[in-house]
Amino acid sequence: MFAGRTDAGVHSSGQTIAFDLAWNHSEGDLQRALNSHLPRDIALREVKRTGAEFHPRFQAQERCYQYRIYSAPVRDPLRERYAWRIWPPLNVERVEVASQHLLGVHDFAAFGSPHKEGGSTTREIRSVSWQQKEDEYLFEVCGNAFLYHMVRHIVEVLVAIGQEREKTDAIMHYLQNPAGPPAPGLAPPQGLTLKKVVYG
Repeated sequence: MFAGRTDAGVHSSGQTIAFDLAWNHSEGDLQRALNSHLPRDIALREVKRTGAEFHPRFQAQERCYQYRIYSAPVRDPLRERYAWRIWPPLNVERVEVASQHLLGVHDFAAFGSPHKEGGSTTREIRSVSWQQKEDEYLFEVCGNAFLYHMVRHIVEVLVAIGQEREKTDAIMHYLQNPAGPPAPGLAPPQGLTLKKVVYG
């Protein structure tokens, strides 16, 4: 059982999984044993025993995602493995203002779909932030849960706002019209990372 599903190409530095196992040794021994057999692009950072009732998805209280972007007129294959290259650069003030409209409880149907047919599209976003360092931008968003493709749709719209291809109230428009046309476009998966999952 996983805390959440990610799209192909999306990264994770804070995924949580749970499984049943008959094991008579320490958690450290289990971590070393599993890491010795996992593919090189996967590593268990910590192993803990839990109660039989623990469910990593349904008991999660908050999830935080990061999306990495850099602006450059020419592609950089090494950086593009973990970031989305855009050009022209963003107007950070515009994206910071637009991002604030995400905060709170909203129907995000215009930005994604539920994980099961007929499921709720209402989610609560608890924090958003943008950081810029030279030509790199880091967007972080935390909420109680996320729809399928939700963060990537949001990033696509925010980049359009930052490049002045969309109005600063575009996010608000989609939130106020969840049954209307969905947000267009989808940011590439490689810039997205599930940073952490928070439990009580």
